[in-house]
Amino acid sequence: MLVFRTLVFLLMVAGLLSFAVYLATGEARWRRLGLLIVRWTVIAALGFFAVLLLERLALVL
Repeated sequence: MLVFRTLVFLLMVAGLLSFAVYLATGEARWRRLGLLIVRWTVIAALGFFAVLLLERLALVL
């Protein structure tokens, strides 16, 4: 579980850094990269919560 948390945290930091570089330079490619990273962060977080939910359901059943 620590690996998933670390991955989501690093993806969030990378997304924030991309947006910071976009604000500093004004280049649209950094904004696109930031949005792409945020999209994958949301997907990774949903996967993490799905695994947690499946673990809880396995204990109940």
